[in-house]
Amino acid sequence: MVTTGAFPGSRPPARALGEDGPMSSVPEPVGEQRTGRTGEPRWPMALAVIATGVLRATLPHQLRNGDAAWVLLVLLVVLLAVVIIGDPGRIDRDRPWLHNLTSVIIGLITLANAGAAVRLVVGIVDVSNFTQNAKVLLASGAAIWLSNIIAFALWYWNLDRGGPAARAAGTGPKPALIFPEMLHKEHVEEGWYPTFVDYFHFSFATAAAFSPTDVSAVKIWAKLMMMAESAISLVVGILVVARAVNILK
Repeated sequence: MVTTGAFPGSRPPARALGEDGPMSSVPEPVGEQRTGRTGEPRWPMALAVIATGVLRATLPHQLRNGDAAWVLLVLLVVLLAVVIIGDPGRIDRDRPWLHNLTSVIIGLITLANAGAAVRLVVGIVDVSNFTQNAKVLLASGAAIWLSNIIAFALWYWNLDRGGPAARAAGTGPKPALIFPEMLHKEHVEEGWYPTFVDYFHFSFATAAAFSPTDVSAVKIWAKLMMMAESAISLVVGILVVARAVNILK
């Protein structure tokens, strides 16, 4: 006699592979994990790069090491155009040469601004002629301070999780910076990931508060970069303000 019920103590029949239910062990397809994620727009990063060239052009020639005012800006625009041609529209092409060229752009900005910052500090200590004018001194200090914020924002943006294209595709390594949106996903849309504006806000807060705010650094390189940014911001700010106050007295 054939029965349809199970004998007491017997195991239920195993489900077939891929069948819905608690026994299913089929992993979620990678493509479904990336649904709704598109590359971030290029224009915020592009504007930030151009802004650093404009800010450098406003510096006195003593802080530009004597080079022409618009040299850096022209060079940055040319390199930026190459990057945009290689990845037009939204940033979604994860190619090594694009990532490396973007690093070159950020490196030029960093070196140029670091040189200006060093010359500013030396000029203040040596009481150079261009540091005798409080307006020029404050304007120069503000330009270097803001350029420093943009430079570090670009580094965070280009290095965290493999860069913007890797973040959009979901193929990058684990994050070095933990944003509050990652912990409170109910407040953001599905597939959210940090874009340049988020890194710029983080960089500004680091430079202004000299400490972490709502973003946590969990990798060594990110912590060291935060320390460097805070130290540069602190030194430039203290020396410029102190010298300007002394002049105005």
